[in-house]
Amino acid sequence: MRLRRQLLKVIKWDDTSEETILYRFPMTDRDEIMYGCQLIVGPAQVGILVKEGEIADVFGPGRHTLETRNIPVLSKIMGLPWGFDSPFKCDVYYVNTKQFINLKWGTSNPVPMRDKDFGPIRIQAFGKYAFKVKVPVKFIQEVSGTNGTYTIDSLKEHLKSIFVSGFADALGEANIPALDIASKYAELSDVLKGTLEKPFDDMGLEITQMYIENVSFPEEVEKILDKRTSMGVIGDKMGTYVTYEAANAMRDAANNPSGGAAGAGMGLGAGVSLGQMMAGSLSNVKDEPVVQPVQEEKVKCPSCESLISKNAKFCSECGFKLPVEKFCPNCGAKTLPEAKFCTECGQKL
Repeated sequence: MRLRRQLLKVIKWDDTSEETILYRFPMTDRDEIMYGCQLIVGPAQVGILVKEGEIADVFGPGRHTLETRNIPVLSKIMGLPWGFDSPFKCDVYYVNTKQFINLKWGTSNPVPMRDKDFGPIRIQAFGKYAFKVKVPVKFIQEVSGTNGTYTIDSLKEHLKSIFVSGFADALGEANIPALDIASKYAELSDVLKGTLEKPFDDMGLEITQMYIENVSFPEEVEKILDKRTSMGVIGDKMGTYVTYEAANAMRDAANNPSGGAAGAGMGLGAGVSLGQMMAGSLSNVKDEPVVQPVQEEKVKCPSCESLISKNAKFCSECGFKLPVEKFCPNCGAKTLPEAKFCTECGQKL
């Protein structure tokens, strides 16, 4: 018994998902597209007709009547005559061209970089991004193929590899010191977006947004950063980072109750070494000007000729009362103690 064929008069995809990139309209072996069928393409969608694996006609958003004059490529592939009005078979694919947002990326394994301060180190990073299908035909040809549906989950593992490789390249290209990365997230994001542009373009995709939310260092590097911060707070007048480490080692030895005599000896040796290192570090510190005490001016006592303070009223050796020097308040000239007028300007004293 011959099964009756199903004639499709309207083809439409109501996208109810948030992650579907491509959807093939379901058809059975009995389904055929009626001549004059209405192909409805929604906003942010592209409709593509495929015949025997060959891309035919592409339709943007709107209502389209499938007839000979509107499907020229498909008509040529099928050898349809002009004005052909019989049902025909082909596959209809819908490609979602909206932005897929709030997608997470991250480096599951640390990425190596060479830093001028720390040398070779490994860092991890994560953030968010958004993308969309830029060239639907290329996406079908290069990625989805003949799959009935294709979602973001189908791309995740591949995109993860692209991000790890791209982030490593972006680190080298940006040439940002490790300590400055936190203040350069926007700049590094732009570099990363440019680095990923080609591999995404090869799939018919486009990155529309790119954000770096965090870049972290290995635990050992973070500990060194904390210690360097501490050294910066207390200053480096007492030596270098080695001296600081020696002081910590000496403290740990003293706090070790099971060290016994050996621990005490080690502590003593560490103390001697610390003293030597501190002495060496101090000898390397730039000589700073030493403030010399002000020398008090001395005069001879008129009676015993002992050196005494110029400002003294009595001799500290013989008790002789020293004459008090007087000066004119007008011109500053030295005057005799008993003088009533200045001999220089005549000012009354």
